[in-house]
Formats: sequence, structure tokens, C-alpha cells
Amino acid sequence: MAKPMRFSQRTNWNTAESELAHAHRKHVAAGLPIADLTASNPTHCGFAYPSSLLDALIDRRALEYDPQPKGLLSAREAVCQYYATRGVALDPNQIVLTTSTSEAYSFLFRLLCDPGDEILIPQPGYPLFDFLAGLDDVRLKAAPLVYENGWQIDAEGIRRAITPQTRAIVIVHPNNPTGHYTKPWEAGELAQICREFGLSLIVDEVFLDYSFGAEAENFGDKPKSFAMGIEGVPVYVVSGLSKIAALPQMKAAWIIATGREHEETREHALNRLEVIADTFLSMNAPVQLALPTWLGGRAAIQEQIRQRVAANLATLDQAVAAVETVQRLKVEGGWYAVLRIPAIEPDERTVLALLECGVWVHPGYFFGMAESGWLVVSLLAPEAEFSNGVAIMIDYLGTNHGRNVTDKLV
Repeated sequence: MAKPMRFSQRTNWNTAESELAHAHRKHVAAGLPIADLTASNPTHCGFAYPSSLLDALIDRRALEYDPQPKGLLSAREAVCQYYATRGVALDPNQIVLTTSTSEAYSFLFRLLCDPGDEILIPQPGYPLFDFLAGLDDVRLKAAPLVYENGWQIDAEGIRRAITPQTRAIVIVHPNNPTGHYTKPWEAGELAQICREFGLSLIVDEVFLDYSFGAEAENFGDKPKSFAMGIEGVPVYVVSGLSKIAALPQMKAAWIIATGREHEETREHALNRLEVIADTFLSMNAPVQLALPTWLGGRAAIQEQIRQRVAANLATLDQAVAAVETVQRLKVEGGWYAVLRIPAIEPDERTVLALLECGVWVHPGYFFGMAESGWLVVSLLAPEAEFSNGVAIMIDYLGTNHGRNVTDKLV
């Protein structure tokens, strides 16, 4: 009798369909109307892309196979030019191209960690990290963000979470979904912790260009990039075309290795990253050759997204203002907004009820928040759909949650 097939424990995920996913699938299959307030794919949100966008892929140089582990020089130079607009001077040799920020994270986890080592990551945060860390045999430890008139890093909470197995701290600048930009004083706290414990700092800047102006305090129009480095700390910045140029399907991202007064460490890191990249050689020639054109043309699509996000945020705020029991938490950038609602029932039940009403939102626990009292909405949906969805959501929350809160008080 043949022995049963064995698989690795790192892929022993629970792949059963969740109650939320099942309900959503049935709703879609039935053809029922849904205002999607989770939409985060810009290519499905009605933005106008130039008709010539794909012309950049027609380059005869792509017919030649020229494997460059770090990526083609012309593409890395284009990344340097992008950061130059933010006042950061980079050498192309500091840059390693990857097919996605997920791959960039995987490269960095392999660079910095042995199996069983730990990475600290603030929460709330995007759930993808759990899968990436598991596949690379790395453990994640949460270091909660705190909310006091705006989100902020809890430096002491990070210190308490550090163990002898900790190798790096990850921050997302601005955070997804809280929209919190890491302030200069927070960067100083992180730098002190990294120097004290010998840690690296990984900074995800995919949403860097999408600040909310007046709400992004102390930054002006352009929040600072960590690519400028931090004295005495190995810093690795990841970003890519997915958000910068709203082209997630083109699969182009990068790692920047920086860190003031750590040139020797940086060179050692880059040599090792080059071997990792050379092992996979995942970047394709047409996309690398097109990257300078797409990155150079980012302004038009970014302006569309900023206008959409600003309009939808204003719609959300106007609706929320009419309901005392719902609060939109302060947000400084990105594409999301976090709502505080009465914690009178599990958020999953609230989301299912909203789906029956015709609107689809994220429960907060999806991003590591508590299981009751939080909803997350994307600000990227077309304005008419967003306005309709918000009206349905606020009507439900104001009617049902308001009545339940009153009943509890009585």
C-alpha cells in the first residue's frame, strides 16, 4: 500500500472558505447588487490609463537575454530618478529589482533571518505578512500601534516584544490600513531601538506618494522617504509600480539598501541580495525596459487617484458626521479609512448584515484589530458606487447599532 503524500508544515494552511467569503460568493452568483467598499485594484476602479501605455513593452532589446541579477541598469537608474524628485540621491548599485514587494520581503527575510528568527511588525497591518513569513520559516511578532488623536508607534511596546531571536522591524510608511506616516520623532525612536539591539529596519513605502495634504501633519506635500537612510541603522526600503504607477499587473518592484555609516554592512547585504536575486532571476526584460516610461508617467494616474480618494473621504466624513456612534479615525495617506463603531457584536456579523443590505466592507480583525468595533473601507471605488455604499452602511449602523447602544444603556 502506497504511503500517503506528505507536504510541508509551512503550507499547512486552512484553505476552507470562510463564512464571509462564502456569503459574498453566493451574493455575487445570485446577481445581487453590491457596492464594493473593499475595492483596492486600481485597474478595476474606472481610472483612465493612456492608450499608449503598452507601447513601452515593444522594445527589440527585449529579444536579447541579458541576465542581470540586480536588474537592468536603465530600470534601476529610473528608480534613482524617482527618488531624486524627493531629494534622495541614490546609486543604482543600491537597488535590487524584484517582481513584487512580496518577493522583496521574501528576499529580505532570507537575507536577515535563519529559520525560527523573528520579525516585529506593527499592527494593525496587512495580513499578507503572515503568509510571507511562514513560507520563509520566519516568525512574526506584533507590536501594536496606538491611537491617541492619530495613530502612532508604541516604542515601549516594540521594546517589550524584542527577544534574542528578533532580527528586524518592519514598518509601512504610510501604514495600510491606518494611513499613519512614521513621524520624524518615531523614526528617531526606531533608530535608537535598532542601534541598541542590532536590528535592521525594513520600510514599505508603496503608498508614499498618496498623502492627504492637511491631514499629513509635518510633511507638506511630500513625506520623507526612508531611502535617505538613518545614521547607524541598516535600512531596506521596498516599493514598486503597483501603487506608484497603479500598475499591479506589471509586476515590478525594488529593494533599496541604505543606512548612513553602514557602507560595509550595506555592501555585504547587497552582495548577498545579488546572489539571492541571481538564484531566481525573476524579472523579465520587457517590463524592465518599460519601467522608465511607466515610472516617468506616474503623475497623471496619481492625480486621478488623489482626486478620487479626496472626494470619497469627503463623502464618508459627511455621512459619518450624521451618526454619533460612528467615528472615522484620523488618516494621513494611502487608500483606506478605518471606522470605529460600537463593539456590540462581532464585526463579522456586522459585515454579513451589511452584505445583505448591499454593501461589502472589511471587518477590522482582517487587519489585526479586535474582533468587535472596527470596520475598514477602501477609498478607491468609483464615486457613485462609494457614495451609495456609504449611505447604505451609515443607515444600517445608525439605525441598528444606534438602537442597540440605546437598549444597552437602558
